[in-house]
Amino acid sequence: MHISEGILSGPVLISGMAIAAAGTAIGLKKLRNEDIAKTGMLAASFFVASLIHIPIGPAGVHLILSGIVGLLLGWAAFPAILVALTLQATFFQHGGITTLGVNTVIMALPAVVCHYLFAPLIWKNKTISAIGAFGAGSIAIVLNAVIAGLALIYTDEGLFKAAALIMGAHLPVMIIEGIISIFCVAFLKKVQPALLPGFKSINN
Repeated sequence: MHISEGILSGPVLISGMAIAAAGTAIGLKKLRNEDIAKTGMLAASFFVASLIHIPIGPAGVHLILSGIVGLLLGWAAFPAILVALTLQATFFQHGGITTLGVNTVIMALPAVVCHYLFAPLIWKNKTISAIGAFGAGSIAIVLNAVIAGLALIYTDEGLFKAAALIMGAHLPVMIIEGIISIFCVAFLKKVQPALLPGFKSINN
């Protein structure tokens, strides 16, 4: 869901940079030394998942994984996603440097929101845990699309159709990412539960 260069207005770009900078600062402050490896791993997963994309107007459809990144990292999703987007823009021209702030907000802000909404459900019974994982993966995509749409509409109301196209095109991605998140959470519970949020609190 990268927005390309030359589309967004100056005020939208500046606002995106400011919010991304604030989110990244909070994420770095909250990032613990023991979570650095996990953050790097998830940044790499996000980087790879977002490489293959189908252009849709001024953006593109692809796997994002922002829900699972946010679920596992919380605020650290901001620096993780910022690094991944910077590498994508630098090496593969996905998105762009001027839109880096906005694209980071599009991906990372919903990730943080989904962390607070759904992380408390992960250690409930199997059904509720699956609902929480699906919600994190799918709702993150919905919010990604909404923020991208708002960025386009605030730039130019004439881009409303493009915004609607982006939102509609990501409906299948929403379902796919929700299912992926269910499998990721179930797998981590079996092999590495310490990576999941709330693991320490339920074992103390």
